[in-house]
Amino acid sequence: MLFQHIYDKSLAQASYLIGCQKAGVAAVIDPKRDVDTYIDIAAQNGMKITHVMETHIHADFLSGARELAALTGAKMYLSDEGGEGWEYEFPHEGVKDGDSFMVGNLKFEVMHTPGHTPESISFLLTDTPASPEPVMFFTGDFVFVGDIGRPDLLEKAAGMKGTQDAGAHQMYKSITKFSKLPDYIQVWPGHGAGSACGKALGAVPSSTVGYEKIRNWAFRFSQANDEKGFVNFLLEDQPEPPKYFAMMKKLNKVNRPLLTEVPTLKKLSGLDLGESMERGIKIIDTRNKTEFAKGYLPGSINIQGNNSFATWAGWYLNYEEPFILLADPNQLDDLTRKLMRIGLDNVMGYIPSTESYTSHGGKLETVNNINIDELKKLKSEGAQLVDLRGAAEFKAGHIEGAENVFVGTLLSNLDKISKDKNVVVFCQGGDRATIGYSLLAGKGFKNISNYSPSMNEWIAQGNPIVY
Repeated sequence: MLFQHIYDKSLAQASYLIGCQKAGVAAVIDPKRDVDTYIDIAAQNGMKITHVMETHIHADFLSGARELAALTGAKMYLSDEGGEGWEYEFPHEGVKDGDSFMVGNLKFEVMHTPGHTPESISFLLTDTPASPEPVMFFTGDFVFVGDIGRPDLLEKAAGMKGTQDAGAHQMYKSITKFSKLPDYIQVWPGHGAGSACGKALGAVPSSTVGYEKIRNWAFRFSQANDEKGFVNFLLEDQPEPPKYFAMMKKLNKVNRPLLTEVPTLKKLSGLDLGESMERGIKIIDTRNKTEFAKGYLPGSINIQGNNSFATWAGWYLNYEEPFILLADPNQLDDLTRKLMRIGLDNVMGYIPSTESYTSHGGKLETVNNINIDELKKLKSEGAQLVDLRGAAEFKAGHIEGAENVFVGTLLSNLDKISKDKNVVVFCQGGDRATIGYSLLAGKGFKNISNYSPSMNEWIAQGNPIVY
């Protein structure tokens, strides 16, 4: 058996290629959209991809199942569970609880594991030449290492009222089902630490059924027959679901145009840039926050091209508007892949530096960064302190007098930002503070200071926090 764990750090998303070497065929579970990765692995091992499987209708990334099927001729094996409203709206091989199918000598059994979503399924793998007993369990967003999938996304991200409580109770029943599996079975989840699909995901890539029954918080509640406590704990303090999740739920369910190769971005001239800025086209500056602070294009948004790039881009870009990247040409392939993984395909092009703007007479703006002493002085003078972290982070400890406005929802909460007195923005380590500063500056705020060292420095220097 060939086994490959493919991990996208930018979305903390795991996919899998499992092949029968004797038959020369392979299956892929939960593929990302830039599917050349799987095709290359299969080719290097002399295999043909014949099966593509999904554990559920994903919210955090745009599945590449259809792209992969179109390029390889593979059949898609997707859930027919969940009832009305949860049907995939394109041709596929529907599977339900108890179904099984073969990929060469590898047997995959389907287990319906609702909770995260009503249609969620998991795949139990048996390597039949080696043993009649199953050895691997691919859980998607059902059971993670040290955590379980959140059931509130449908309500919070997709606006489906009343679904989170029902999902939490379904999840309780699903983990009871999971507990009956043999302890030795390996657990391979759909996400790792950093994903917004849970609140306490472990950093190691896999686990076992037995380890999770000992280590995972969820099973302590089920072992105590405490369904009410389980539901309450599961639903509290979940991180804010990114804005783009609702669009992913839609695009992963309906028929949509396919993108079967990574696009090559056009380099824009200074004239192209100027005309675009006059039209109000958004510019995403992917440089490091310190470089951005030294000089940036008026109105541009600083979203650094790191592992969080796609998540933050999904908060501030919609799926109809074109946008421009300011990016190092050496980063373009990586950034384009990150964008296409959440379906942000309307990139007009890129500029490699601010020179495209300044060489045509444009003047850059700079970020008003302040140090901790300046922060304390402004605080004593009555400045508004705006903590841009998530609600759970703020609740865990914050500067006295600070107001919490999550950076992801900042543009819809501009009325909470003072225009009459000094305003200081900060977060945990500074990245989100610079995003927030760029958003406010782009909306015309002139009274903003950025305490970039943020809570990390504040706490490290022994300053007080309140709860």
